[in-house]
Amino acid sequence: MPHFSAITPFVHWRAWLYGAISLAVALLIAEIALRVLFGLAARIARRRGGDPAHTALRHIRRPLQWLLPILAVSAVLPGLPASNQARILTAHVLGFALIGVLGWLMVAALYVAEDLLNHRFRIETQDNLRARRVQTQLHLVRQILGVIIGLITLGIALMTVPAVRQIGDGLFASAGLVGLIAGMAARPTLASLIAGIQIAFTEPMRIEDVVIVEGEWGWIEEIHTTYVVVRIWDLRRLVVPLSYFIEKPFQNWTRNTANLLGHLYIYADYTLPVEELRQQVHAILKTTPLWDGKVWNLQVTDAREQTMQLRVLVSAADSGKAWDLRCYVREQLIAYLQKNYPQALPRTRVELPGKVEGEGISVA
Repeated sequence: MPHFSAITPFVHWRAWLYGAISLAVALLIAEIALRVLFGLAARIARRRGGDPAHTALRHIRRPLQWLLPILAVSAVLPGLPASNQARILTAHVLGFALIGVLGWLMVAALYVAEDLLNHRFRIETQDNLRARRVQTQLHLVRQILGVIIGLITLGIALMTVPAVRQIGDGLFASAGLVGLIAGMAARPTLASLIAGIQIAFTEPMRIEDVVIVEGEWGWIEEIHTTYVVVRIWDLRRLVVPLSYFIEKPFQNWTRNTANLLGHLYIYADYTLPVEELRQQVHAILKTTPLWDGKVWNLQVTDAREQTMQLRVLVSAADSGKAWDLRCYVREQLIAYLQKNYPQALPRTRVELPGKVEGEGISVA
């Protein structure tokens, strides 16, 4: 008996040493595998010289840095000298973490797919209607799938806990009441998800669309599952609920094409020769690249007591160029009138009675 009692602590200490060594070796192998994997992926990315490979590495690096160590610890767990209770508790924690990391990896895969397709369909090009449509759909679908994956991952992870599983079994007996309560509580979230699906496929607006919302002119900058960020022309940000674009009217200037017709008004005296000014408008448009060469016109759209209203119609490739073109043409026409027809500029006439009967003094 003394012989065996002296050997037992040594055997127990040696078992812990072997367990610690096996755990360290498993973590070391996981770290080496990570470095080799990321090194090969980075080399391939540099060789191909493309952003998609780099963005894929950026998204999946963090979940993989957790996944491989969890798998390594799970592999050596049965051989560790621990009690059954401690081993079962550790296995539950590792299983919970593994489910969470796998869900994280699936969400990262969604980001990778979105970035790959965004790289293919770029919105920096001149005619980017299809690219904006694809990016908007991808953005909303990725967000919706991310929410679904998160809920499923959380549900599976909670069902691995015995206490939660028993609660779940009891709740299934009253599923009607629970479903009603959950439906009422989640109604805003469900409404936002449904609105997101509608916007993704009916496309009332897309990313980088030019819109007028609540009297503000700007671009659609971000589309989320519950709200939309509109970048106002003066760099302010207007945050609008997603359901707003389903329930209320708004202006979309780039719904089918980015081309726009711009107009401006000039008020002049009746003595101004309209045809000559019309030709001057055409000459001004030929001097600027802001005009796309498609549409131009000048018409007298109103005749008032003292002045006539002249409307100039011009076309441009997008809303920004249309605004700059309108300002440019307006400035050039004012300068032309000041130089060549100053008497045709708007003025007020007053007639005063003269000393001679029937005679008057006209003051401009």
